[in-house]
Amino acid sequence: MPARSKAQQRAAGAALSAKRGETKVGDLKGASKDMHDSMSEDELQDIAATDLDDLPDRVDGT
Repeated sequence: MPARSKAQQRAAGAALSAKRGETKVGDLKGASKDMHDSMSEDELQDIAATDLDDLPDRVDGT
């Protein structure tokens, strides 16, 4: 499942880093914390690996 926005890709990257023990889980906030708690490392890797070239900065939740 690729990321839908640059913000989602960055949040997944931060959550993935915490899953792997590279950063502290306590440093996560907002979406990255939610992603860390609810997604597997493989799911986070899929989102974090999305190419940023054609993604919008953000996507509305509507």
